[in-house]
Amino acid sequence: MKILHTADWHLGHRLHEQSQFEEQTLFLEWLENYIILNKIDVLLVSGDIFDSGSPSNQSLEMYYRFLMNLKATTCKSVIITGGNHDSPGTLNAPKPILDALSIKVIGKATEDIKDEVFTIDVNNQQVIVAAVPYLRDGDIRRAVAGETFDELIDKYKTALIHHYDAAAAAAKAINTNNAPVIAMGHLFATGGSVSDSEQNIYVGTLGHIGAEDFNPYFDYVALGHLHRPQIIGGNEKVRYSGSPTVLSFSEVSYEKKVIVLTVEDNTICNIEEAIVPRFREFYKITGTVASCIETFTELTTNDYNLTPWVEIVLKEDHTVNTEDLKRAAEQHAFEILKIGLQRERTVKGIEELLENTKSIKELVPTEVFKLKCKEMAYDLEQKPAIWDAFNEILQSVKKQ
Repeated sequence: MKILHTADWHLGHRLHEQSQFEEQTLFLEWLENYIILNKIDVLLVSGDIFDSGSPSNQSLEMYYRFLMNLKATTCKSVIITGGNHDSPGTLNAPKPILDALSIKVIGKATEDIKDEVFTIDVNNQQVIVAAVPYLRDGDIRRAVAGETFDELIDKYKTALIHHYDAAAAAAKAINTNNAPVIAMGHLFATGGSVSDSEQNIYVGTLGHIGAEDFNPYFDYVALGHLHRPQIIGGNEKVRYSGSPTVLSFSEVSYEKKVIVLTVEDNTICNIEEAIVPRFREFYKITGTVASCIETFTELTTNDYNLTPWVEIVLKEDHTVNTEDLKRAAEQHAFEILKIGLQRERTVKGIEELLENTKSIKELVPTEVFKLKCKEMAYDLEQKPAIWDAFNEILQSVKKQ
C-alpha cells in the first residue's frame, strides 16, 4: 500500500494581490498524474485546503474536480482534515456525497472521537488513520471564568494531547490486525521552521507541542500548517509535508515536496519525499538599483511558461526613485510584485511604518503591536501576559 501525505494547498491564495490559480491548477494536475504513475492507494491532506473560510467558486471547482478525477486513478481512499484557514462548515457540507466516493472529511473535532478514526484496506494491507483536524480552543477545552493565562495555556495543551491520546486509544480498540496507525494533525509543533506565510494559530504559547508529546502508538504523524517540509524533533515519523506551491517570497530558497509512505507486512517500511515541480519561477533580489537591473537578464521562466514573479529589496542609503527599475523591467518577461527598501532602523514609529507600506495588507498585526509597545517604552518581555492577551484577541477577531 502506498500513502501520499500532503497539506496546505491554500487554494485561492493571492500573493501580493496576484492570483495563484495557474500554478495551483498545475499542481493538482501534477498530483493526479503522480498518483497514477506511482500507484498511490491513499491520499491524506492535513488541513488548509483553502486559503479562506469563504473560498471562491473557482477554488471550490478546483477542489471538487480534483476529487472526482481521483476516481479514475489507483487512489481509492482519501482523508481530508480541516486547517485553521478552512471553514469546517464548508468542508463538512458535502460529507454524505463524498463518503459515497470513499472520501472522508473531518472539518472540525467530532463529538465522538471514534468518528475521527478510519480503517483502510488496500491490496491485503491495512492501515488505521486518526484524522485529527485543526483543534480550536473552544472545540476541546471548556473555558473557566477567572482562569489565568498560564492556566489557559496548560489546559489547552493538556486537552490537545488528550485528544490525540483518545484518538490513539480509539485506533487501538479496532486494531485487531496489528496494522500501522497514522495520525493527522494541523498545528505548530515545537522546533518547526516557519515562513512568512503561515497564519499565527496560537494564543501565546498555546498548541506548542513537541514530537515527544504525540502518543507513541502512532507509527507516523502527518502534519500540516508549516509550509517548509521538515522532520520534527529528530523523529522521522513526525513530519510536515509543507505547502506544494510557493506562498511567500520567504519560501523561494527550498524545494516543495509531498511525502510517500509504503506499507508492507503491517509495517511502514519506507518514507520518501517527492519533489513538487516549481510551476512558476520566483526571484528575490537584493542590492542597489544598478546591481538589481544587471541581474534582470538572468531572470528566466521554466517549462511551464508562467510569468516569473520578482521581489526586490533595495540596499540604498537614501530614498530612491524606483522608476528606473520599472522601466528596465518592461524589457523583460517577468513581473515585479514588490519593491522594498532595506535600511537599518528606518522605521521609528507607526506613522512612518504606514508611510513606508504600499498596502495595508502588508502590515502584520503582531509587528505593529510590538512597535507600538516599543514607542510607549512598554517591555513585553517583562509582561508576557499582555502578549498572550493580544494574541488571544487577534485570534478571536480572525475567527469572526
